[in-house]
Amino acid sequence: MTEIAIHWFRQDLRLGDNPALTKAVEAGALLPIFILDDEAAGDHSVGGARRWWLHKSLEDLNRQLHGHLRLYRGKAEEIVPRLAALYGAKCVSWTRCYEPWRIKRDKAIAEQLKSMGCENLRLNGSLLWEPWTISKADKTPYRVFTPFFRKGCLQAPPPPEPIAAPEGIDYCAAKADDGAVALDTLGLMPSIPWHKEMDSLWDVSEAGALDVLETFLSGGLKGYKEGRNFPAKRHVSRLSPYLANGQISPNQIWHAASDVGDDAPSNDLDHFRSELAWREFSYHLLFHNPDLPHQPLQEKYKAFDWVDAPGWLTAWQQGQTGIPIVDAGMRELWRTGYMHNRVRMIVGSFLVKNLRLDWRLGEAWFWDCLLDADLANNSASWQWISGCGADAAPYFRVFNPVLQGEKFDKAGDYTRHYVPELADLPDKFLFKPWDAPLLVLKEAGVSLGKTYPMPIVDLKQSREAALLAFQALGETSPEEVLSSQR
Repeated sequence: MTEIAIHWFRQDLRLGDNPALTKAVEAGALLPIFILDDEAAGDHSVGGARRWWLHKSLEDLNRQLHGHLRLYRGKAEEIVPRLAALYGAKCVSWTRCYEPWRIKRDKAIAEQLKSMGCENLRLNGSLLWEPWTISKADKTPYRVFTPFFRKGCLQAPPPPEPIAAPEGIDYCAAKADDGAVALDTLGLMPSIPWHKEMDSLWDVSEAGALDVLETFLSGGLKGYKEGRNFPAKRHVSRLSPYLANGQISPNQIWHAASDVGDDAPSNDLDHFRSELAWREFSYHLLFHNPDLPHQPLQEKYKAFDWVDAPGWLTAWQQGQTGIPIVDAGMRELWRTGYMHNRVRMIVGSFLVKNLRLDWRLGEAWFWDCLLDADLANNSASWQWISGCGADAAPYFRVFNPVLQGEKFDKAGDYTRHYVPELADLPDKFLFKPWDAPLLVLKEAGVSLGKTYPMPIVDLKQSREAALLAFQALGETSPEEVLSSQR
């Protein structure tokens, strides 16, 4: 009698370099399953943009599995043991996840399977180095990125070589009464067509992920260290949504970049690797600090005096702040499900420093709108820009969005694309239209307060107010704070 092995797909929606899937294929006839478990996720159930991506991902995965993927909705703690019993499975495999709620749930499921005599295969397929494998000499976790990467990751055993997708999979015959549902019943597709532009921009598939990687390595890696700061250039990989959803593994990216590294300056390859390591650092922080999504790592920031201004939050969300580079970034996010990393820092700084709105409000909006929404990355990055996290940007670092726009979007291509109402403004005034003479505004077809909003805050005054508020936490004297530079 053929033995049956269940593989539970989660954040590993691919066949290539999927060690847990490969183990299941080797163990017996495969029953591939996916469970939408919104209840266990609580506040961090899949956000709107990622739900669309997940729908497309599951379509692609099911095609690759020749229609054998079984979909379920409900509590995984109930569904996985039930299926294991119903099918008499020899084993259940899955790729480890590191979010606190998933760790707790997975442990409970593993214990149930053990009590049933069903083997549980849990393997890494999402990180280069699992959180407990990297630590300081005294065995405590790192809190600063550079030593984490240089002394921790780079001195640890290197990431394993990627493994090929399993061939000749023997599938288990599915039972009609096992509770599986159709993809369309999972309710993943948006009820409004806000994702239409995303549909034209992204190939949501495992093959698409590999194509994006190849395109980046052939044309974007060379010049990456400097070019990645310019949102109008293509010196970014745009792999983050595929990584977040598991359609490509970090091992595949790491080794593919290493293979072509000789064709790019070593500092470009090293910097790209360090960006992959920032993702690892975020998971390191989340694993050792389960409250990362909700509480500042630096205790004193719990007392920070955040402003309550729902109107400002709405203006920020809708890209109507009157600050062009900020509005460009927020509109890019809404239209494409993505935002360039440099611009993420600019819009984040504006929210928490100039508007003094709670970083958790920004984290929640990004969670819902980003195709690459990732609990570890999202939480750690917002704490970084707020100054309250590990190895965070200094509290007095307030990005000046005018100077940032002039430096990193000098020709205005990015800003004009997403804020077309300012397209005809001269470069001199593109990032500060409030300084433009009335005649210049008229010739460009711009009427501040009508065709484009006036700034919702004064940049200089709001920066000084923020620095005084941060100084109230006991950072340093008011004079030193107000004289500090970006």
